[in-house]
Amino acid sequence: MNNNKVYFASDFHLGAPNFNESLQREKLICKWLDTIKHDAKEIYLVGDIFDFWYEYKYTAPKHFIRFLGKIAELSDLGIKITFFSGNHDLWMNNYLITELNITIHHNPIELNYEGKTFFIGHGDGLGPGDKGYKFLKKIFTSKICQWLYSRLHPNLAFYIAQKSSKSSRASTGTGDEKFLTNEDEWLYVFCKEMLRKKHYDFFIFGHRHLPLNIALNNSKYINLGDWIKYYTYAVFDGKELELKEFKSVV
Repeated sequence: MNNNKVYFASDFHLGAPNFNESLQREKLICKWLDTIKHDAKEIYLVGDIFDFWYEYKYTAPKHFIRFLGKIAELSDLGIKITFFSGNHDLWMNNYLITELNITIHHNPIELNYEGKTFFIGHGDGLGPGDKGYKFLKKIFTSKICQWLYSRLHPNLAFYIAQKSSKSSRASTGTGDEKFLTNEDEWLYVFCKEMLRKKHYDFFIFGHRHLPLNIALNNSKYINLGDWIKYYTYAVFDGKELELKEFKSVV
């Protein structure tokens, strides 16, 4: 195998909107992972992989067996796999690290591949505005609040989270499907602000649910889209970063 490519994908939202639709999407994602394992050096899954994830000391969400098994298989092959927490699965902790031998990041990171610099993160809470969510994120990531939430029985805790997730999608509606002007795309504005401080060749985010490939002078902003509607991902071959669509069917 010539393992020299780096892959990026996000926003699988496994578990949503129901078991059957999630299962079909999960099978498709596993099929995609099978097609890239022959040349993948690393795989970055950039947040909202699960529509909800919360770990108790002895309990984690059920389902997703095919996906988790496929990640374990690829990890055992020596492919480095990195997860980012998103706004739907920000409570990923040690369970997946221990079971799958992966890395988890809860904040954006900087990387250098083949002399190219990357800034990678899920994208939630970055850029101007959205002060309400930024405040809520501080609460959700508070160790005290997490301890209190863990006092709830898992049945109740998961029910509350799933209802909240559905309400969030209902309030957002089809807004994510519409491209705004560059200056109104808050992650684009964030990239411009970052470039005033330091040069990056590539910015890679999820969260937006809309595949985007936008040039910023000598830099590029890639949004990975999602696997609910677009089935898109990015791949870096050592020279170029491309945004692609997986066109296979289950």
